[in-house]
Amino acid sequence: MSTSNQKLSFHGNGRQLFALQIVNILLTVVTIGIYYPWARAAYMKYTMSETEFAGSRFAFLGNGLELFKGMVLGILIVGFGYGMFFYLSTAHHPFIGSFIFFFYILLLIPFVIHNSMRYRTSRTTWRGIHFGYRGDLKELMNLSVKGAFLSIITLGIYGAWYAMELRSYVLGHTRLGSVTMRYEGKGGAFFVMNLLGYFFTIITLGIYSFWWMKDLFNYYVDNIVLEQDGKEVRLKSTVTGGAFFGLLIINFFIVILTFGLGASWAVVRTLNFVFENVEFVGELDLENIQQTEDNYKNATGEDLAGILDIGMV
Repeated sequence: MSTSNQKLSFHGNGRQLFALQIVNILLTVVTIGIYYPWARAAYMKYTMSETEFAGSRFAFLGNGLELFKGMVLGILIVGFGYGMFFYLSTAHHPFIGSFIFFFYILLLIPFVIHNSMRYRTSRTTWRGIHFGYRGDLKELMNLSVKGAFLSIITLGIYGAWYAMELRSYVLGHTRLGSVTMRYEGKGGAFFVMNLLGYFFTIITLGIYSFWWMKDLFNYYVDNIVLEQDGKEVRLKSTVTGGAFFGLLIINFFIVILTFGLGASWAVVRTLNFVFENVEFVGELDLENIQQTEDNYKNATGEDLAGILDIGMV
C-alpha cells in the first residue's frame, strides 16, 4: 500500500492572518456587528486561498452580501424560536414552552448542517471544480431526531452511534465534482475509544487527553475514503499523541503570553499541523475530475452555524 505524492499544505502565515483579523474586528466593532458577514467571508477566502492540494490552491467564491442575507434570515429564525419560548413561559406554560423550544432546536440543527454544507461546498472550488453536497434535508432530520431520541433514552450511550451516522451521512453526500466520498467509522469502536479516553484522562489527571485527541483525529481521518471511477483513495493520519501535546501546549502559551494577540499564529500552526499529518493512500486522476455540481448561493445555514456555534461534521 503506497502513499500518494498528492498532499495538502497550508501557505498562510500568522502576520497576514493577524492583519486580516485586526481589520475584521475593527470594522465589525465600528459597524456594530454589521460587517461580521464580510469579515467571515474574508477569513474563509484567505484560508482557502492559502490551502493547496497537488500544486493548486482552493478558492472560496462566497461574499459578504450572501452571508449578510443569510445572517439576517438566521437571526429571524433563531429569534422566532426564542420568542415562542418566552411567550409560552410568560403565559404560565414553561414546560410546554421548554418542550417546544427543545424540539425546535432539534429540527434546526440538521437544517443548519444541511444548508451550511450546501452553501460552503458549492462556493468552494479547486481548479475551478465545485465541491457539492447532495444530502436530503428530510432524511437528515429523520436521522437527527432518531439519534437524539435514542441518545436521551440511553443516557448518552447511543451518542457515539449517532455521531458516526451523522458523519457518515454528511460526508457520504459530499463530493468534489465526480469524486465522491464516504465515511466508514462505526459507533461501537467510537464508543469504546471515548470510554477508554475518558477513563484514562481521569486517572492520569488530564495528561492522557492529548492521546485521546490523537485517537479521535486519527479515527476521523482514517475512515474517510475518496472514490473516482471505481478506484478508492484512503486518507491516513500520521499524528502522534506527543505531537498533539506539543502543538496545543505551545499554542496555549502563544495565546496566553500575548494576551490573545498571538491567536492568528496559533491558528496557522494548527492548520499546518493538520495538513502535514494527512496523507493520501493511492492517487486521484486529477486531470479527469468532472464538473458536476451547481453553484448554490443561499448562506442561511452558514451564518446560523456561526450564531449557534455548530461545527461542521
